[in-house]
Amino acid sequence: MAISVFDLFSIGIGPSSSHTVGPMRAARMFVSRLKKDGVLAQTASVRAELFGSLGATGHGHGTPKAVLLGLEGHSPRTVDVETADDEVERIRRTGKLRLLGTEIGDVHEIDFDEPNQLILHRRRSLPYHANGMTLFAYDASGAPLLEKTYYSVGGGFVVDEDAVGQDRIKLDDTVLKYPFRSGDEMLRLANETGLSISSLMMENEKAWRTEEEIREGLLEIWRVMQSCVSRGMSREGILPGGLRVKRRAAATARQLRTEGDPLLHRSEWTTIYAMAVNEENAAGGRVVTAPTNGAAGVLPAVLHYYVNFVPGADEDGVVRFLLAAGAIGMLFKENASISGAEVGCQGEVGSACSMAAGALAEVMGGSPEQVENAAEIGMEHNLGLTCDPVGGLVQIPCIERNGMAAVKAVTAARMAMRGDGSHKVSLDKVIKTMKETGADMKVKYKETARGGLAVNVIEC
Repeated sequence: MAISVFDLFSIGIGPSSSHTVGPMRAARMFVSRLKKDGVLAQTASVRAELFGSLGATGHGHGTPKAVLLGLEGHSPRTVDVETADDEVERIRRTGKLRLLGTEIGDVHEIDFDEPNQLILHRRRSLPYHANGMTLFAYDASGAPLLEKTYYSVGGGFVVDEDAVGQDRIKLDDTVLKYPFRSGDEMLRLANETGLSISSLMMENEKAWRTEEEIREGLLEIWRVMQSCVSRGMSREGILPGGLRVKRRAAATARQLRTEGDPLLHRSEWTTIYAMAVNEENAAGGRVVTAPTNGAAGVLPAVLHYYVNFVPGADEDGVVRFLLAAGAIGMLFKENASISGAEVGCQGEVGSACSMAAGALAEVMGGSPEQVENAAEIGMEHNLGLTCDPVGGLVQIPCIERNGMAAVKAVTAARMAMRGDGSHKVSLDKVIKTMKETGADMKVKYKETARGGLAVNVIEC
């Protein structure tokens, strides 16, 4: 199995990678398949059914909106976040859907009755994963043309039923120069080759792209992160969704600017960087999935910490940071999960904290052992973290949780840098523990909005 850093870090739309980005991709895949099979012109109606966590919290996560946009051919990377709501309102107002309308010259418009043709099953699940959806297409006589089931498995990754094996996903089988599937293997390769973690990842990325393409792609990811932080620290008002959560990043940033030397407030600035991103995410803005949207603020915040507060920070360090973070994220993706619906928020914010901690240790000059230690510390102290969003919205506790995890990542990196890399609990063991903890966790604590804060906080 080969996972690229560009699989883990993708440019998309808020508020959720598994509930917004994944379903939009799946819906677009479905209509693209209709076109490929030569039956798009015959399609008179479509139906989408959402199961498990998608059905339970889909409205709060914007899943219906994502499905409608995907059916019209939009992709998370390129959809205009400023006009997306208007596009959905047009569909709902007219009762008309333009299948793959953004791609084909002749608009194929069909009738669409959302209450009856986009169904959210709050208590039913599909067998492979908690985030499942099935789409159907019919001709004018009602005869079926296509039926496909897709799973949004976290971080915007989507697989259909054909790609689901007995117990795992069949991913890219590209041959890598330095393949590793565990922290131990990663350290062994680093010691054998003398390469850093980021350099190992760079050599593997060359299986898909040139070094210049990798560098430019990662710097583009960084530019989007910077833009997201900047927007989040300039916008005020109330977030959508009904909870009437007030944006706080902009006001807090103004306060901090009046309080003197930023170095004296590094932790607060790191918190605000993360909250700015997740406020943008909650508003359906453009974010980088890193490795999920629910945890999208952690890595940008720690990367801003590096650029603003670590002497000697430069663009090469930004590239190395993202490569090292990708190496660690790949281990979580392959050996456990980054899906809140599968293992709780420990798989989202916990994984992001671990990735950011290891990456920061890397760019501060840490050895491979110190990088692995930092990543382990970052995850160890997020074990058992539940996913219990109030109202099914990616707002409470998600926004503050990203700020806390970003500060925790910085602390983990600095703790690791004070040691020599030797420690009792390995990254592999903590990843295994996270997976087992997620399996033991009750379903109500895994992105269903049926437990924890989701039921103990009165929605306003």
